Amino acid sequence: MTLPSTSAETSSATGVPLADRPRLPRIALVGVHGFGARHLDNISRLSDAGALELVAVADPLPPTQGRLGPEVQIFGSLDELLTAGTAPDVVIISTPIQTHAPLALAAIAAGADVFLEKPPVASMAQYAEVLAAAEQAGRLVQVGFQSLGSHALPAIEKLVGSGEIGEVRGISATGLWVRTIGYFQRSRWAGKRSLNGTDVVDGVATNALAHAVATGLRLAGARTVADVELVETDLYRANNTESDDTSVVRVRTADGTVLTCALTLCAAEQSAPAVTVYGTLGQIHFSYTDDHVEITTPGGRRTERFGRTDLLENLLAARSGGELLSPLSGTGAYVTVLEAIRSAPAPQPIHPDFITWRGDGDEAHPVVHGIESLVRRAAVGQATFAELGAPWAREPGLPVLSIDGTPVATLQDGTHIRPTSSPRPYLHPVRTLSGTVVTDHVPEDHVWHLGAGVAIQDVDGINFWGGRTYTRDAGGYVWRKDHGRIVLESAVDQASGRVTGEQSRQEQLAWLGPDGAAILREQREWHWSAVGLSAWQLTLDFTLESATGRPVLLGSPGSNGRLQGGYGGFFWRLPKVAGATIWTPDSRGEDAVHGSVAPWLAWAGTFSAQALDAGPVGSAYDASAPAAGGRPATLVFLSAPQAPDPWFVRQSGYPGVGLSLAWDTPVAAEPGRPIHRTVTVLIADGFLATQDIETLITTLGEKA
Repeated sequence: MTLPSTSAETSSATGVPLADRPRLPRIALVGVHGFGARHLDNISRLSDAGALELVAVADPLPPTQGRLGPEVQIFGSLDELLTAGTAPDVVIISTPIQTHAPLALAAIAAGADVFLEKPPVASMAQYAEVLAAAEQAGRLVQVGFQSLGSHALPAIEKLVGSGEIGEVRGISATGLWVRTIGYFQRSRWAGKRSLNGTDVVDGVATNALAHAVATGLRLAGARTVADVELVETDLYRANNTESDDTSVVRVRTADGTVLTCALTLCAAEQSAPAVTVYGTLGQIHFSYTDDHVEITTPGGRRTERFGRTDLLENLLAARSGGELLSPLSGTGAYVTVLEAIRSAPAPQPIHPDFITWRGDGDEAHPVVHGIESLVRRAAVGQATFAELGAPWAREPGLPVLSIDGTPVATLQDGTHIRPTSSPRPYLHPVRTLSGTVVTDHVPEDHVWHLGAGVAIQDVDGINFWGGRTYTRDAGGYVWRKDHGRIVLESAVDQASGRVTGEQSRQEQLAWLGPDGAAILREQREWHWSAVGLSAWQLTLDFTLESATGRPVLLGSPGSNGRLQGGYGGFFWRLPKVAGATIWTPDSRGEDAVHGSVAPWLAWAGTFSAQALDAGPVGSAYDASAPAAGGRPATLVFLSAPQAPDPWFVRQSGYPGVGLSLAWDTPVAAEPGRPIHRTVTVLIADGFLATQDIETLITTLGEKA
């Protein structure tokens, strides 16, 4: 090793006597392969700039011949390096995850500051130990979340603080990456949750796309352990590994902000990961790998690019009194997420039926069917894959409606729905007798659309529909803190007795305002039975009664001034349907049937085999697009006998059918005079003609 000269020599580059130059920080690198090679390149850059001196490296596998200068000492381990008296000022640790904590403790004990690659530790216990050691020794520990050096972060925080995108509604972190078999075979610890009894906690959220999680937490204002209130995990794997490769992690911070991380290593194609901040007036989309920011506001869309501060340079500057950009003390929130994943049940394998393998040998990689749409839905809906109903996800164990042992609908209680979507009970998925799914929920275009049920946007000024509220004053839709929720108080299942073979379920529900006060009481009944061999009927009977002791007005965007916008009451959100035909006894087509009053309305077409496939990123619903692998089905909606409610129909923007309680004028639920409606839907396999429909309706009348 070459020691600094003490002679009166001068530098040929600066002319400054070498003895008068400031002493350069002495750097030691532990782990020179893998990501360690990038550290070597960065060290070389900073060394050439006269910012540091690399004095030693440690790795069981020595670097290639000529990779280092002759003045750099090479050791097989950090212990050997420290014992040799190299006395580094900074130790960079770029080694397997399970070695981070013990190596950091050794470096701190030797009096060095530490640059610790992500994830910094493999458990909360390790985090507490390393943090305590650093604080006691007065040493700095920088964690290698390079994205936290981006100049975009303070700019985004300033932008959010200015109110330009309104109030923050939530934050998402998304990642669609591709990782091959070779990636998981690169080392003994890759793809492991533990190794020989030692925690590793490798995984999509803890390692491969850990920057997405860390960056999302930073923008959510969560740095310490105390900043995190709750972490929910939904972990899966398509690869033959222990660790997760396709997961949702949902974090609620102490101030109530929700960060939803939807991540996979099993995409069809790799795309840039991003963190998005959703506001009431717009959003900020941060592609953190290239420091690119896209801001969308009522005034339009603009993009900005930012630089970033290298974290090693930042650590060197902090040694002279500056602030660390990614201190260990500021990663407590991230380690809380890691700990939740470490202590969660092992990731559930994704069934091979939902995986396609591409490539050969070490370059082979799995593609999870429909994962792109699922990731986007999870992000905007703040939902897990299980809550979305991904066909390979964990079964939630919800009650189902069955006919002769065949499940035809699942009862969702809605408790998992985000608050701004007005949580409420609903049916999804609803299926034909052959299994074709004919409902959708949490779609990308309107994440507050929830299967089949009852929803009203204006109940005495409270939004029980979800999403933005249409107001007469604004003349449009605005985000307001006016969302209510509908809660199930009790339910009883029994044989109906109305029709042979019919089953029923009686429910009592409360419509609660934002303050928790009851606005309406609802009595809801579901009745269902077979109608022949290829169809079944579902009847929803609901009664809405004032819970306030005074009249409660039920309105809609239409009653608040939006032309043709009278939705609210019974609503059925359909999945993607190709070649759809919509008709009543007298009219055909969306424009003709929308707003009409007719005894029945039919919707027939080819229903997508993948009800969760919503098309490319940013695309609108396309009613003309083919539903690959879909199956034909027909839905026939029978009007309520209690009132001539107009049909609300959408096809071109999104597929949905409803009966409007308040098309252009509000209705009142008065004490002792509730609102009562009965809606029946026929769900049939295949295409039905008008004559078929009339025959089925006649059959129902004869049974009644």
